[in-house]
Amino acid sequence: MLPAEFADLEPFAAYWCLETETERFNRRGSCTMDDLQPFYDLAMERLDEARAYLDLKDVHELDEQDTNLLNLLFSLIQISFSVELWRQPRIPDTGAAEIIRWMDAPL
Repeated sequence: MLPAEFADLEPFAAYWCLETETERFNRRGSCTMDDLQPFYDLAMERLDEARAYLDLKDVHELDEQDTNLLNLLFSLIQISFSVELWRQPRIPDTGAAEIIRWMDAPL
């Protein structure tokens, strides 16, 4: 699913290469910290390389593997607050918070 240069991230690809912010938000909320931490640790190690790799591409001409890598990084961003600040998957003190963006909603 990912460019060959990022084969070490492949075990996380099927679970975290999500196309929308809503999917990423919901996935984070359905995880445990034991689910999030291994992905976070490895993806953070590869973040600078992945950014440099994608910076060489035209965002409007990404192939499927490159798009998956970009979506994987978006998932990393989504879970970073859980790992770095909240120490839990859900936003503290928000009850049943959810995110629904109009761009994600079906027509």
